[in-house]
Amino acid sequence: MSGVSGRVLVVDDSEVIRQLIRVNLELEGFEVVTAADGAECLEVIRRVKPDVVTLDVMMPRLDGLRTAARLRATPDTSGLPIAIVSACTPADLDLGETVGVDGYLGKPFDPADLVALVRRLMRLNGQEEQPERFRPERTERTDRG
Repeated sequence: MSGVSGRVLVVDDSEVIRQLIRVNLELEGFEVVTAADGAECLEVIRRVKPDVVTLDVMMPRLDGLRTAARLRATPDTSGLPIAIVSACTPADLDLGETVGVDGYLGKPFDPADLVALVRRLMRLNGQEEQPERFRPERTERTDRG
């Protein structure tokens, strides 16, 4: 398993977006598993045990924010880092904050921003050993005073 930086579950109803995210993360050494919507995400998550989940907001069956809320409410996944990757409205961002989402990336996104966000969330989950850096509590806005 050496050389793999961590496993990311990418949840989006657009196959094009799923493949775009997959390619960008795999180029950086991440292992990527995909799901087409929130319901599929909840079905596969126990089996694939990801280190980070990225969620689109607008999806059929179960949208990203309701999926995030379910993941937070389940003991196995309550501490799992979750990022919203979506064309978000301010209301979506507020809701995401309420359900405990750890990061956001608006569409269309720069692949470098995607990789940076996933790396930050991997650190949140303790996947990358970086002893010299503190682990942010929730978001980059956290001040440690």
